[in-house]
Amino acid sequence: MTVSHHVRVYPSSEPLPREEQLAWKIAEVAADPVAVEPEVVEMIINRIIDNASVAAASLTRAPIVAARGQAFSHPVSRGGQGATVFGAPLDERTSPEWAAWANGVAVRELDYHDTFLAAEYSHPGDNIPAILAVAQHTGKDGQALVRGIATGYEIQVDLVKAISLHKHKIDHVAHLGPSAAAGIGTLLDLDVETIYQAVGQALHTTTATRQSRKGEISTWKAHAPAFAGKMAVEAVDRAMRGQTSPSPIYEGEDGVIAWMLDGKDASYDVPLPAAGEAKRGILDTYTKEHSAEYQAQAIIDLARRLGTENPALRDPENIVSIVLHTSHHTHNVIGSGANDPQKYDPTASRETLDHSVPYIFTVALQDGAWHHVDSYAPERAARPDTVALWHKVTTAEDAEWTRRYHSTDPAEKAFGGRVEITLADGTTVTDEIAVADAHPLGARPFAREDYIRKFRILAEPVLEPAEIERFLTLVQRLPELTAAEVEELSIIAAPGVLASTDAAARPGLF
Repeated sequence: MTVSHHVRVYPSSEPLPREEQLAWKIAEVAADPVAVEPEVVEMIINRIIDNASVAAASLTRAPIVAARGQAFSHPVSRGGQGATVFGAPLDERTSPEWAAWANGVAVRELDYHDTFLAAEYSHPGDNIPAILAVAQHTGKDGQALVRGIATGYEIQVDLVKAISLHKHKIDHVAHLGPSAAAGIGTLLDLDVETIYQAVGQALHTTTATRQSRKGEISTWKAHAPAFAGKMAVEAVDRAMRGQTSPSPIYEGEDGVIAWMLDGKDASYDVPLPAAGEAKRGILDTYTKEHSAEYQAQAIIDLARRLGTENPALRDPENIVSIVLHTSHHTHNVIGSGANDPQKYDPTASRETLDHSVPYIFTVALQDGAWHHVDSYAPERAARPDTVALWHKVTTAEDAEWTRRYHSTDPAEKAFGGRVEITLADGTTVTDEIAVADAHPLGARPFAREDYIRKFRILAEPVLEPAEIERFLTLVQRLPELTAAEVEELSIIAAPGVLASTDAAARPGLF
């Protein structure tokens, strides 16, 4: 049974006992020793594979090179044996917070892993790098790792269901700091008091504005969740040493809700598992078949289908206008409603283009496919016929698609839209799609074989065949892994893959 916790702001004159605070309730869920259900274990394995897939594809990209360089500038801390970094040999370790940093950047760089969308937006797989790094550093086995990841997903999903951050231009990683801290607390079997303090500190240090995802989007977009994971590791360390956090962090008169979210009169109802209830939040989440913002997943599938069935739609000479009728979020964040001219700029950064649904629809329509590198290549974005067609694509908010986007009924919750294409001869073409093909309710729901195929496709250019098989064999035994085997839960780049990029990397302070 799920319990709904009513959360509001309390003036300092009305003390709120810690046992009634949201951070304490989160800590109680984290400390609950409930078993992880087999279906959840299987999905955790899928998502570790998914993270490794997108990390492999990112190993030589500049943000990952920089983050990896920073990580290896720091030695293993004295309290454990350190943690691995994607791409590096297994015996090359760094301190866990820096491993969480480097691996978190690698996982997020291509914006290509799992997602959960409700009142807020999230990539719950961002929890895994921090929890795994601490597991390796502290010598935890596969069962402990499973329990920690299940908590991280559960807490993030529950917060995302109830509390909107983006409405107040606060970046979504403000839900990630607390969830990762809670997951680490479960992993380490910490008591409620310690986890409570860590959750509060993690939230306090990970609130930032959404400018990182606005206009000309910078490389910080990939770093923001990694920073939240790193802060969660550090928060747990401080809490374990007896250090306390601002309290009540959510409900206080000068707390997050009062000044960063809906204000002093706000209230939320946050669903959390009851004592003894299994943590199933990960089962509400879904991954990406395509490397683009999640709201673009269904749009890519729609565009691929339209272009394949009617190739004439690919020629801008045949098109007067293309209007995507979609949800408020899609229109205002990755659509023309954002009023970002960069979303129509062929010289824009990859980070900007993967948040431009007009661009994404155009390329998927013309190519009948989507590729995590080729679809964003500067020469692809600058192709004259693409630019001409791209500038005819706009979005419009549709109340019904917005309602379905926010529906709590999984059967009608939708992230797609309806397209209306006006042709030069005066006729129109219309079509629509509710969810991506890979969504659990889509045309081709992702299963284990799809996660493995995605991993092979993305890993083959940078990992040797034997390494691909080693990782896949190991991760699929996750619940039975010994502590020594958890230390091997990483991917090793083929000889020479990292050498040139790492050697050419710009030096920093460390």
